[in-house]
Amino acid sequence: LRCQDQHPFDGTFSDLRFFDVVLQRAACMNACIDEKLGSQSVHKVSEDVVQDFHRRIPYNYLQLAYQKLQQPEKAAAAAHTYFQANPEHVEMGQDLEQYKDLQGVEENHFVDREARPHQFTFTKAVKFYDSGDYEGAAALFEDALVEYYKADVECRALCQGPQGFEGHDHLRYRYSLHELVSDHFTQVLHCEHECVRDLATRPGRLSPMENYLPLHYDYLQFAYFKVNRPEEALQCALTYCLFHEEEEFMTENVEFYREIVGHEGKPREEAAWYLRRHRQELELLLTGSTTMGVDFTEGNYWSNSGGRDDSNRIPSGTNGWMDYVPISEKKNASAVVSLQLREGGPLLYDGVKLVQNSLALNGTQRVLLDHVISEEECSNLRGLAHAVTMAGDGYRGRMSPHTPNEKFEGATVLKTLQYGYEGRVPMRSARLFYDTSERVRQIVESYFLLNSTLHFSYTHLVCRTAISGQQDHRNDLSHPIHADNCLLDPD
Repeated sequence: LRCQDQHPFDGTFSDLRFFDVVLQRAACMNACIDEKLGSQSVHKVSEDVVQDFHRRIPYNYLQLAYQKLQQPEKAAAAAHTYFQANPEHVEMGQDLEQYKDLQGVEENHFVDREARPHQFTFTKAVKFYDSGDYEGAAALFEDALVEYYKADVECRALCQGPQGFEGHDHLRYRYSLHELVSDHFTQVLHCEHECVRDLATRPGRLSPMENYLPLHYDYLQFAYFKVNRPEEALQCALTYCLFHEEEEFMTENVEFYREIVGHEGKPREEAAWYLRRHRQELELLLTGSTTMGVDFTEGNYWSNSGGRDDSNRIPSGTNGWMDYVPISEKKNASAVVSLQLREGGPLLYDGVKLVQNSLALNGTQRVLLDHVISEEECSNLRGLAHAVTMAGDGYRGRMSPHTPNEKFEGATVLKTLQYGYEGRVPMRSARLFYDTSERVRQIVESYFLLNSTLHFSYTHLVCRTAISGQQDHRNDLSHPIHADNCLLDPD
C-alpha cells in the first residue's frame, strides 16, 4: 500500500484503466493474428524454426529445388540471398561462381531477396555519392531515412512478443504482480532499445555498421552543399551534431552554413525526437536494472569512428566561393602508448604446462596452455554445460554465428550461478565455472608480466555441436579460424 501511495498513476489514470488497455491490446493482437495467419495453435513455431528463417535456411533448399526445375536464374537469386547471411559457407560460394558461368544467368539475377530496404537504399545512395551524382545521392539518402524510421517502428513492434533474455530466468520465481510486470517491461524496453543495433547490422554479421544513422546526415549535409542547397545542408549538419556534439569538422561546417544562410537553423525534429526517446529509454533501463538486479550496460550505438572516407569534407570561406579545405582521414583520438610486450612469467599453479608461446603461434601476446584444469574438473564442466547452456546464448540469438554447420549453445557465469542458487544445478559445479575463469585470469596476468590487474568483461561456457544432415560432401573447415571474443573493452 505504501508503494502504491508513493508511486501513483496521475489523477486521470488508474489501475483499472491500465489493465483495460492491456487486455484490449491483447484481444486486438489475437484477432489480427487470427485474421492474417489463421488459428494460433497452427502457426506457433519453435525457436529453432525462427532461427532457421533468420539464417535464411529455406533459401538453401530453394536454390536446390530451382536447380532441379532447371531455372538457374531463380537458383542464383536464392543462392545469393542465402550467402548474404552465411558468407562463411564455402560450398555456397562455390555454387555462386558456377552460376555465373551458366548460360542465361545475368549479373542482375544475383539479388538479395531479403534485402532490408533501409540498408539497400543507403548502399545505393553511397554509390551515387561516390560517383559524384550528389542530387541523386541526396534523394536516395532521404529515402533511406524514411525506410530506416519505418523499420524502427516495425522492429519495436516485434519486441511486443514473448521474451526470454539472458539473465531473466529468475522471472518464473517472482510472484509479485509489479515485479512480474516491471521485469517483462524491462525486457521489452531493452529489445526496443537494441533496435538501433539491429537496424545497423547486416545479414550474417554480429557487429553493426559504425555510426550508421548519423552517417546519413553527414552524407546529406555535404551532398546538399554540393548542389548549392545550404538551408538543407545546415539542417543536416545540426542533426548530425545531435549525435556527436563535439565533432570538430561538423561544428565548423555548421558555422560556415550559418554564415551563408544568415540564421541559426534547427536540426530535424524526427531525429531530435528519436534521440530524446532513446535517452529516456536508457534512464528507465538503468532504473530497471537496479531495481530488478539485472546487469545492463549501454552500448556505443553511434561510434563516431565510422565516417565518410572522402578527403573534402569541410567547406570553407563565405565570400561566395565554393572552396574546400581537405582534411586528413580521421585518426583514433586515444593516445597510443608504446609498450614493450613481455611474456614468460610464472604459471602459478602446479601441473600447468606451457605448450606454445607467441613465437610458436606466429603473433604477439599468445599462449597455449595445458593441464589448467584436471580431467575430473573437465568432465564436471561438460556435464554442467549440458544443463545450463542455451542455443544462441551470447550470440544475439543466433544458434550458428560462425558456420551454418554447427550449433552453438552457451551460458554466462551469472546465469550458471543463478542456476546453482536455485538448486537447478549443483552449486559446486557452478562455482567451478567461476573458479576456473578466475584461475585462467590469474595465469594470463602472471605469464604476460602485466603491470596492472587484468579484468575479464565476458566469460562464456560454450558447446559446439555438428548439425545433422549438413556434414556430407564438405571440404571446408568445420569452424573457420577466427579471432575470439578478445576485444579490448575501452571501459
